[in-house]
Amino acid sequence: MSGVTREGEGFVVEAALLAEGLGLQADEVPELMRSGQISSRCEKGTGEHEGRWRLSFRLGGRTLRLTVDGAGRILARARIGGVNRGSAG
Repeated sequence: MSGVTREGEGFVVEAALLAEGLGLQADEVPELMRSGQISSRCEKGTGEHEGRWRLSFRLGGRTLRLTVDGAGRILARARIGGVNRGSAG
């Protein structure tokens, strides 16, 4: 299991996967998502990227970018910016 599942037209990403990518604890993720401190974006590929989606999650200067296929399998993963373990602070 990749930690990403397809749900309708979008995807659900497990908190543990976001936490690892953004340098957080998994239990911090839900509140940071609810408060809008973690923002997300889903982009559907076109042309040569048809059948792929880019899922981006941003917290401050940190970004986790996942490229997935239609089944939610992770094809590529990138971390941009500093990743500090522990508090989102």
